[in-house]
Amino acid sequence: MNLRRVSAICKKEFIQIWRDPRSLALGLGIPIILIVIFGFGLSLDIQNVPIAIWDRDNTKASVDFILNFRNSKYFEITSYHDNYEDLVYLIDRSEILMAMVIPKQFSRMLDTNQLVPVQLILDGSDSNTATVARGYVKSVVAAYNTNILVEVSKTAGIVNVEPIDLRSRVWFNQDFQSKYFIIPGLIALIMMTIAALLTSLTVAREWERGTMEQLISTPVRPAELVVGKFIPYFVIGMIDLTVAVLMGRFVFMVPLRGSVILLFVLSAIFLAGSLGVGITISIITKNQLLASQMSILISFLPTALLSGFTYEIFNMPKAIQWITYLVPARYFIICLRGIYLKAVGLRVLWAQALLLSIFAVFMVSVAIQRFRKKII
Repeated sequence: MNLRRVSAICKKEFIQIWRDPRSLALGLGIPIILIVIFGFGLSLDIQNVPIAIWDRDNTKASVDFILNFRNSKYFEITSYHDNYEDLVYLIDRSEILMAMVIPKQFSRMLDTNQLVPVQLILDGSDSNTATVARGYVKSVVAAYNTNILVEVSKTAGIVNVEPIDLRSRVWFNQDFQSKYFIIPGLIALIMMTIAALLTSLTVAREWERGTMEQLISTPVRPAELVVGKFIPYFVIGMIDLTVAVLMGRFVFMVPLRGSVILLFVLSAIFLAGSLGVGITISIITKNQLLASQMSILISFLPTALLSGFTYEIFNMPKAIQWITYLVPARYFIICLRGIYLKAVGLRVLWAQALLLSIFAVFMVSVAIQRFRKKII
């Protein structure tokens, strides 16, 4: 490989990027926009669940029960009502997620140690949110029942109220903040999508503008052309990675507990494979519109849906789980979350690092093999 020819192609591509503000904005601006939108807009935390209440008892006991929900960060009592019609109307308009109906004689039934039926109506159109919210309600009710049990036991002289004392400890994300889960995965999504999208236009642009014939007539070899076009976008990808890491640390306050060097090394390997995907698409299609559409289809969708970025892989059907093994971002996200939150190194991540290396070598090799110095 002639380094002078590679340098010339590389310089030409840098000039092309600099003279094309759209490519520059796509390479540097969109990653920032994506991390801001996803970082602030995408949250798996469920708080301030809107709830309406119909208290048919209106006693001190029922008010004390309602206070458990008012004092919780997971619920926001939006209104009180005295009929079912209002509750149905609010749920139909999606103004509340759930409604609670406290029965008459709530206080009397508690005082006489009877089982009190409290009705909870949930909007199940968003099943995941409704399931989580119902779990929160059960937790509040369980805590309320425990307090009552403690009071009754003290009155009866019973010392050991709860024979099982479960003490849980959460590692790596004590407050269950979803941004700790999202931001590392978002880095993989941005790098895969932007790298594939940018490089998918490079060779196709040469064919559409008629400059590929000039390149073919030069002594430049296929490997030199691919590597020369590869390097500028690799530099842009590493700049995007740096910006994403800095924003994750100082804007979203996501801790980076592991090795920064290992993070950048594994990211560079993944980026090389992603660029190889884009260049291969560009070589095959020879059309910028088709290349951009294929890059989105091949890079963004699998990374967003099948890598574990938003949906847990173990929750997927078995057939889909097998397909996820073909998605490189799956392994990169494991590395990112391991480095970010668990501070693990290659002793733990060696298998993922090896698979990412195979992916990078394979895709760059395919790109070189697919390029032919022919007009047709």
